[in-house]
Amino acid sequence: MIEAIGRALLFDIDGTLANTDPLHLKAFNLVLGPRGHVFDHARFSRELQGFANVSIGERFLPDEAPERRALILDEKEEVFRTLVAGQIEPLPGLMALLDRADAAGIPMVAVTNAPRLNAELLLSGLGITHRFKALVIGAELLHGKPHPLPYQEGLRFAGASAMASIAFEDSRTGVQSAAAAGIPTIGIRTSLSHADLVAAGAIASASAFDDPELLARLAAAMAW
Repeated sequence: MIEAIGRALLFDIDGTLANTDPLHLKAFNLVLGPRGHVFDHARFSRELQGFANVSIGERFLPDEAPERRALILDEKEEVFRTLVAGQIEPLPGLMALLDRADAAGIPMVAVTNAPRLNAELLLSGLGITHRFKALVIGAELLHGKPHPLPYQEGLRFAGASAMASIAFEDSRTGVQSAAAAGIPTIGIRTSLSHADLVAAGAIASASAFDDPELLARLAAAMAW
C-alpha cells in the first residue's frame, strides 16, 4: 500500500492510547507526597498532566539541585512502570482505528513528553510499536510540549502536512502543542472535559476511538 501523501495521524500516548493517568497520579503521590505535594485528580490535570519532568521538577522541587530533581522524578517513573506493568489496555476502538489507517496507507507517529522508557513500555504493552513510523520524545528535543516542536518533528517523520493530518491528545499541553503546529487536534476525554480540551485548542473531543462522530470526521479527513 502506497502511503497517502501529505496525511498522517499523530497520537499522544499516556491518556490517549491507554488511560494511564490514574497510575501516574498514584506514582506522583507516592514520590512527591512525602515531600509535601499531594495531588487529587483536578490538581493533577492542571499541574502535572502532559508536562515534562524538567518543568515538574523546577516547580515542585525548587530547593533541589537539578541532578537531584532528575533522580527523584526518575524514581516516580520507575514506580509508574511497576504499577502499569501488565495493566495496559487500549482505549475502545483504538485497534480498529490503527487497522484502518494501516489499510489506507496513512502513516502514524507517536508524540509524547513521557520518558522514552515509559513510551516504549506502553507501546510494547499494547503490542503496537510496529504501527508507528516514529516515536518522538519531547525531552530529547530542544523544546517539549506545549511547544509545537514535538509535533513538527512528527510531521517531518511522516512526510505529512499539518492541515491534512489529525492529532489526538488528552492534556492541555499536548493540545496546545499540536494546535500550535497547525494540526487539527481531537481531544480525548480520559481526564479533561470537552470544554477544557476545546479551550486548549482542540477542534472536537471524543470519549474514545469508537465514537461515531470521531469516526465520521476521520473518514472525511482521511478519505478512507
